[in-house]
Amino acid sequence: MLVQEGYDALSVDAVAERAGVHRTTVYRRWRDVGGLLADVLDAAGSDAWRPPDTGTLEGDLVALNAELEAGLTDQPVTAALIAASFRSPEAAAALQRFWDDRYTRCAVVVERAVARGEVPEGTCARRVLVAATAPVYQQILLMRDRSDPLLSEQAARGVALAAAHGVFVGGQQE
Repeated sequence: MLVQEGYDALSVDAVAERAGVHRTTVYRRWRDVGGLLADVLDAAGSDAWRPPDTGTLEGDLVALNAELEAGLTDQPVTAALIAASFRSPEAAAALQRFWDDRYTRCAVVVERAVARGEVPEGTCARRVLVAATAPVYQQILLMRDRSDPLLSEQAARGVALAAAHGVFVGGQQE
């Protein structure tokens, strides 16, 4: 419903009607749409997903970006949930918890690269991950453009190269 009709059309009453239940059934659990969206985002973070291990930082970042790109384009609910989080403080807080969880899970990508000697000790995992994935979010979510199939791979490769040269040493460690 969020994808098809947008945030403004989403209400607890509309969700109840779409689900075929009485509105009090939905209101017992969620007092508003923000709480409902927060629970959806929190549930998304309770999966068993782990980042890929291709054997190199570059390969891992390329694979992460490919998964991200597919998630944002193949599953329109992902982009809709991100957009909706700007409209609800509860959903925004849940999205922040989701990001924190994903960055924590993905830190292993950089930890493995440090252990292999690909990047220097003290490389900040979060900064590497943000730098590698930001162009994908920019292109797909902000620009609504999917016309550059090389962007996600080139961004990942560029960040891996920069990380190997110590660009991301220091900063917040996770």
